[in-house]
Amino acid sequence: MSVFEAQETVALSIDEVFALSRRVLTGAGLSVPHAEAVARVITAGERDECASHGLYRLPGCVMTIRSGKMSLDAEPVITDASPALVRADARHAYSLLAFERAAPLLAQKAKEVGVAALVINNCFHFSALWPEIEQLTGMGVAALAMTPSHSWVAPAGGKRGLLGTNPIAFGWPRPGPHPYVFDFATSAIARGDMALHDIAGKPIPEGWGVDAEGRPTTNARAALDGAMLTFGGHKGSALSTMIELMAGPLIGDLTSRESMAFDDGAKAAPMHGELILAFDPDLMGGGDAAVNAARAEALFAAFADQDARLPSHRRYEARARSLADGVRTPKVLYDQIVALGF
Repeated sequence: MSVFEAQETVALSIDEVFALSRRVLTGAGLSVPHAEAVARVITAGERDECASHGLYRLPGCVMTIRSGKMSLDAEPVITDASPALVRADARHAYSLLAFERAAPLLAQKAKEVGVAALVINNCFHFSALWPEIEQLTGMGVAALAMTPSHSWVAPAGGKRGLLGTNPIAFGWPRPGPHPYVFDFATSAIARGDMALHDIAGKPIPEGWGVDAEGRPTTNARAALDGAMLTFGGHKGSALSTMIELMAGPLIGDLTSRESMAFDDGAKAAPMHGELILAFDPDLMGGGDAAVNAARAEALFAAFADQDARLPSHRRYEARARSLADGVRTPKVLYDQIVALGF
């Protein structure tokens, strides 16, 4: 249930969400190709009722654009580095255009050799990973993506930020319109969701964060100014550390702590790298695609048999509602976006 449920809202169609996002981003100075790539992901977040990655992100995008840290119009450089590796240098611009340009080559390589990697370097990143994963499953491959962020998160047993929120996402192509996809932060909650609690004046659950003195807190602002915590204690901390290594030193890019140092108080989006792996189920499954797909579908059916929650199902239900009826965004947020002057 939304933290804004009791607040006044503004109704928008999905097309209006995209148009508003594009107008704000180009008005702030972002080139049209970058603005449209970013607007597509913001629109997807709003459409699927993932408010923390929807229009809420626009003011932060404008802050990043105005920070002087990022390129507003750099064309990504895509390199065919090996039979199983694609490199995309975002050249200190947002990651999304680099991903869109490189994704078809990644899927092609996965189908040729079974598994392939896309490394995006020197990119600013703010978005959810599931829109990227859905693009790849739509090309017929399974996919795994991960990225660090800023060092907002304390490791298990720690009191100060060292790790990022460090999301990880996976997708499996299925018959029909929707793949199986999960996407979650390795912090107890996404930072955007914690910020939404702060905006709405709602307390956060215990275990989400600590204050600047390292004391447990249910105050969202205190946790944002202190440190977030990982989910699952040492397990989330270990997974987050793996992501730091695989999407940092392994691909020749920054850790979350280095990203925060690069930011140097500008409060821009994190700047680092991203790792995306793609797998061809047919080639890796020994050519028995139909048999293996049936195995996967039997697994998914077993969830339904016991009324268990299958990750991604909620988003697809929300998507159907939004495409039919549009979305409602908090008026306080809408007014903040309009006040940007674009």
